[in-house]
Amino acid sequence: MRRHQVKEMIADGESDTVEFKRKCVSPEKIARELIAFANSGGGFLLVGVDDDGKIVGVESEKTEMAVINEACQRYIRPALEPDIHIVNFRRDDVIVVEVAESQLKPHRLVCPDDDSQDRDKNFYESVFVRQGEASVQASKELARVLEAQNPDAQPVTLSIGRHEKTVFEFLDSHPHITVSDFARISKISEPRAAKLLVRLVRAGALNINLGQEADFYTLVG
Repeated sequence: MRRHQVKEMIADGESDTVEFKRKCVSPEKIARELIAFANSGGGFLLVGVDDDGKIVGVESEKTEMAVINEACQRYIRPALEPDIHIVNFRRDDVIVVEVAESQLKPHRLVCPDDDSQDRDKNFYESVFVRQGEASVQASKELARVLEAQNPDAQPVTLSIGRHEKTVFEFLDSHPHITVSDFARISKISEPRAAKLLVRLVRAGALNINLGQEADFYTLVG
């Protein structure tokens, strides 16, 4: 990783592929960022850079690296092995953690066994993805879609029945559909509606999109 490449990333600011951290505060927070990149299109975590893009450097490379390694090995399943670069800017060192898009999706935030009694089980086992400049928790439906992208996942064959036709007819006159929309117009339960929509995504007929309040689905193309 060249210095000029890092300078360009910093100048462009945080994005769906770049995140700044002044320091590694905790392995959980670092794990969440790395998981989101791995489950999305990949990205770079820059440690030693303020939110405003100011290079502050790291006080101790050894300390920061220990937190990063703990995050990758103990707080992420499947574990991640990102490429780590140390880039010098005069007196300041910036640690660049390069995460490729994973073929083993979805990666999850897990709780080390020795900490399990003191942790929120609803938060752990969560899947995170990148949305703009933030790493956000994925819905169960999106997690299922990510799981289907694993090379070992079973292929899905699409059969068009009454409920599937209802989806396509709705999308003929609406820009998108949500699980609650589909459940309401089809008069089926939301869990069943979610399962059918995920199946349409897996078959390549729909796209799943992150929304502020709920995921929504659009036609492919």
